[in-house]
Amino acid sequence: MNKATHTIQTQIDSPLDNVIIQATDKGISYVGFYPPAHCREINIEQVTNPHIIECAKQLDQYFNKQRQSFSLTLDTQGTQFQQAVWQALMAVPFGQTQSYSDIAVALKNPKAVRAVGAANGKNPISIIVPCHRIIGASGKLTGYAGGLKRKEWLLKHEEIL
Repeated sequence: MNKATHTIQTQIDSPLDNVIIQATDKGISYVGFYPPAHCREINIEQVTNPHIIECAKQLDQYFNKQRQSFSLTLDTQGTQFQQAVWQALMAVPFGQTQSYSDIAVALKNPKAVRAVGAANGKNPISIIVPCHRIIGASGKLTGYAGGLKRKEWLLKHEEIL
């Protein structure tokens, strides 16, 4: 019998407003600005979930320019293709951008540009899985679930813009 997983959430302050972190006992399930589902919220000072504690610590380091990549256990839900796209996003280094086409080519499916864009838009782990580093083929900023102002801030923070 599988042990039921319960999702909890908390908020942390950031230069981009409050960042919401959700986790199960298996790992981080959401990082972003608009939670997909309401779940039991706990004040960050009272959180005992080790995944949330570590995520909050690493995000704080990132925002203070002390960290460029993340090492967290994730518990994401998505199709096999979405999971592959999210893995490919994690390979885009700090301070660099790629296009949707670059990701499609990396997945050995160069015609899947639109599907990559759709999967990128469904990324539940903003910042950690750096979908903000994906731009249009023309070099223009394209959609970001947290809003283009936040995407622009993140790219400036990483000294890309």
